[in-house]
Amino acid sequence: MIKAALFDLDGTLLNRDESVKGFINGQYDRLNEFLGHIPKENYITRFLELDNRGYVWKDKVYQQLVHEFEITKVTWEELLKDYISEFKQYCVPFSNLIKMLKELKRVDLKLGIITNGKGQFQMDNIQALMIEEYFDIILISEWEGLKKPDPQIFLKALDFLEVLPEQAIFIGDHPINDVKAAQNVGVKGIWKRDLNWEEGNADFTINDLEELPTLIESINKLI
Repeated sequence: MIKAALFDLDGTLLNRDESVKGFINGQYDRLNEFLGHIPKENYITRFLELDNRGYVWKDKVYQQLVHEFEITKVTWEELLKDYISEFKQYCVPFSNLIKMLKELKRVDLKLGIITNGKGQFQMDNIQALMIEEYFDIILISEWEGLKKPDPQIFLKALDFLEVLPEQAIFIGDHPINDVKAAQNVGVKGIWKRDLNWEEGNADFTINDLEELPTLIESINKLI
């Protein structure tokens, strides 16, 4: 019987691609007096390239942008500060997020988030999505001193929720850091399909969060 569902954040609950596009477009407009010498499309495109879908922290991104575009009226530190303080205003959830969480809570599943990233930054984004109340545990790599795919961060969540690995599922978009890492500790790995990654060997695959409650029902019938 599945008793707990654990989730990745970026690319799984938070539509990070759309959120980042909204933010960087807004940043250019907000700081246009400092960035206006750069064609907007060039600034946005280069940010997205350097960001590498969130796998490069923004200190490196902004240092490179300042260098490449010869930005002199604002520092990379100030651009980074703007990112940290303003990104949460642009958080876009995947469709059916709240509906899915409500349904899982209705059937008394324990819920958790395991995400890599900066502690307060990720928590701000979770709160911006208005989903914090649904989760029994939220583990963020900076605060835990552990990051996926380290098995210890998964085991910590299972221990806190008091469930065995075979009683839990993990839903994420990354075939290695999410799906395979969960499987390595005995948790069923569910891949939320993302066309930016090649499909791994997930136990199950979903295209939309609304599929999850029915999938869990199906899994329970097989156990």
